[in-house]
Amino acid sequence: MHQTVSASEKSLSKFQRYRVKKSAQGMKLLRIWVPDPQAPGFREEVQRQAALLRGTPEEIEALAFIEDAADWED
Repeated sequence: MHQTVSASEKSLSKFQRYRVKKSAQGMKLLRIWVPDPQAPGFREEVQRQAALLRGTPEEIEALAFIEDAADWED
């Protein structure tokens, strides 16, 4: 299927056209900051938090959610 590109869209960069297309599809760009796994102390903090969750209902719920999401088909 071939789409017609307007004159105004031709002046946009490839990324800008992609953003316009996604926006038209009802999508929104989201940027977030996340912890850096290479940062000093990251591994120890992950281990500390994992130990706090181990065996709790929250852990079981989170793991079930991850398993369900992994099985989700488009």
